Amino acid sequence: MADTVLHPLLAPLIEADPARAAHLLESMSEDQAFNALRVLPAPLAATLLPHLQAAYAAALLGETDEQAVATVANRIDPKRAASILMHLSRESLERLLPHLSESLRREVSEQLNYPADSVGRMMSTQFLAFHETMKVEDAIRKIRALAQSGMPSSYLYVIDSADRLVGVLNMHSLMLAAEEAPLSTIMNRNVFSLHAFTEAQEAGKELTRRRYFAAPVVDAEGCILGIVRAEHLLADVHKDATENLLRMVGVGSDERAFSPMTYSLKRRLPWLHVNLATAFLAAAVVAYFEGLISEISMLAVFLPVIAGQGGNAGAQSLAIVMRGIVMREVPKERRLQLVAKETVLGLVNGIVTGIITGIIAWMWYGNITLGIVVTIGMIVNLLFAGMAGASIPLLMKAMRLDPAQCSSIILTTVTDVVGFVAFLSLALIFKQSLIG
Repeated sequence: MADTVLHPLLAPLIEADPARAAHLLESMSEDQAFNALRVLPAPLAATLLPHLQAAYAAALLGETDEQAVATVANRIDPKRAASILMHLSRESLERLLPHLSESLRREVSEQLNYPADSVGRMMSTQFLAFHETMKVEDAIRKIRALAQSGMPSSYLYVIDSADRLVGVLNMHSLMLAAEEAPLSTIMNRNVFSLHAFTEAQEAGKELTRRRYFAAPVVDAEGCILGIVRAEHLLADVHKDATENLLRMVGVGSDERAFSPMTYSLKRRLPWLHVNLATAFLAAAVVAYFEGLISEISMLAVFLPVIAGQGGNAGAQSLAIVMRGIVMREVPKERRLQLVAKETVLGLVNGIVTGIITGIIAWMWYGNITLGIVVTIGMIVNLLFAGMAGASIPLLMKAMRLDPAQCSSIILTTVTDVVGFVAFLSLALIFKQSLIG
């Protein structure tokens, strides 16, 4: 009986003022709204739907068979219809696509195919958005009805007649507002949003900086499509960072703790061979100075100290730069500035560490020349360690190679070779003073 009453009352209102009719429908319970929409002729339904909030319109259409939905959707502007249909489940959309017009099918397919690393792929369509002209009391009544179905209600997004995002409200502000006040008078117009094609890593970085737990996702015209949560974005960023760390030491990013042994060997052995080859470069340097080391045996004590400190200092620079690359914090025009900063930092660390190590060497063996040689060798090695740690990943990225792939192996070779050459060359120069 309600159906037959609602239809003649709603139809004239839709023809005269579809926006007002949409607001009336939104103030009803979902069952009442569905019954009212179900009995409307397709032309009237097509006139009404564009004025409904997209997620709400999709919820009503989701109760209807595909053919009926397609009949109405094909009568609406393709872009607007696509924004409504995108709130349906993926399965419903796939069943619906064959019934849609070519222009609408193309629009829906385009929105479905967001880039793999974009927030469009990660967003949720479970959010609250009401028109700016809706009154507070109607919004509260609607939220209470939706809360029973588990709809999240931390924030309420406010949209205009074209579904463009124009404001945001928290529940506390809504509950304290006057019942007759339209949402446009109490909403916060300074609302932050993310474009659907924004990279997930960039979005995660922005939400972390702003300390937001979620953000609305919009299309090119500012129409709200969904929301994305910081926890999902940060999980994606952490996953990428973990994969980069694994590749830095020559372990496959897809290897797990209990991967088959044969698989682990296949992924690790090639890089261990690369590491072996680079280790022989450092060994060749030591072999070149073998006679000097055998003549002044105390030099051998400080070889691992200088090499170890260089490796640690370089690893610090490498970690900072790799994080900057992953988080998109290193623009092209500032790469040289970053290398210069890490080089100077390496120099300062080298001076401080070198002086301390030199004093220890002097007091240990009672030879001030040994202390000077150790100090200078440490300074040179940490200087190059900072430079190499910053430049290796940036160079690999500039050459369109994976900057995380085995960077630490290359860095270790640089710090070992430079450290040994600097220290042992100085020892050769001051040989007589060291022996005496």
